[in-house]
Amino acid sequence: MIHYPLSFPVSSEAKSGINTPWQTIAPFQSLSTAIPVEFEGNGGGFSPEDYFAMALINCFIATFKVVAEKSKLEFSEIKAKGNLIVDRNEKGVPMMKSFHFKVSLSGAMDTERAKRLLEKTSQMCLIHQSVKTEIITDFEVLV
Repeated sequence: MIHYPLSFPVSSEAKSGINTPWQTIAPFQSLSTAIPVEFEGNGGGFSPEDYFAMALINCFIATFKVVAEKSKLEFSEIKAKGNLIVDRNEKGVPMMKSFHFKVSLSGAMDTERAKRLLEKTSQMCLIHQSVKTEIITDFEVLV
């Protein structure tokens, strides 16, 4: 049984300057982080926008793996590709407007059940339920 609240510590330290990358540290890994070219930085590391998109897609994958396991749905592979759109809101402030992603599931014998579990996953994903970003999904189940 999962006991809430849960804690996930991260840390980050950065030197001055838009073109200076920095390290973001999670318990198991340090990742290079940078201002992306789209925001006039040099790039050269993951941007906060990259992390956001990765969190959205990986939350879905992780949630589906748990849902499939608990539902005893066997599958051979799940793949996902996504695209985060950053745009301005009605007040002109930049925001993570929408995330479009396609999920392809292969090796599930019961395709209708697999589709239902993919839909259920969309409604259960913690990060998807915690953001204002519009999330648009396209599911494909391959036999």
